[in-house]
Amino acid sequence: MSDLRLALYQPDIPQNAGTLLRLSACLNVAVDIIEPCGFVFDDRKLRRAGMDYLDHADYVRHVSWPAFLADLRARGRRLVLLTTMGEQRHDRFPFAPGDTIMVGRESAGVPPEVAQAAQARIRIPMRIGPRSLNVALAAALVTGEALRQLGGFPDDDR
Repeated sequence: MSDLRLALYQPDIPQNAGTLLRLSACLNVAVDIIEPCGFVFDDRKLRRAGMDYLDHADYVRHVSWPAFLADLRARGRRLVLLTTMGEQRHDRFPFAPGDTIMVGRESAGVPPEVAQAAQARIRIPMRIGPRSLNVALAAALVTGEALRQLGGFPDDDR
C-alpha cells in the first residue's frame, strides 16, 4: 500500500467516486470519503463505475469534514487540495510521503474553511478557456504524478 492517500470531499457523482475507488484498487492508494455524499453510497451507478474493483479498494468513510480533519491531524498527514484556484502547478509541486490529495465536490469544490485547512493548494495547468477537468480525471492525473515522484507505483511483476 502506498503511503499516499486520496480524499473525496462530499462527492456528488457516484460514477466519479466509483472510478476513483477503482483507481484505489489498481494503484494501491487508499481513499478517504468525506460525507455526506450526494448519492446513496450503495448506488448502482457507483457499483457500475467501480465494477468488481470496489471489493479490492482500500477506503474509509468519514461522517463529516471535522471527523476527517481530526483523523488527518492525528496521523500527522499533510493535506494537499487540488483546486482550479491553486497557487502552484501540480507538476512543480514536491509531493511527500504521507500526503493526502483532496478533490472537492463536482458541483461546488470545497468551502473556504476547507481550502484554508489545506497546507498546499495545487492546480493542473490548462489552456485558457475551459474551466476544469472532470474530478476523477484530475484526481487520477495528480495521483499519478505524486506516485511517480515518490516511487509509489505498485511493482509490475509481469
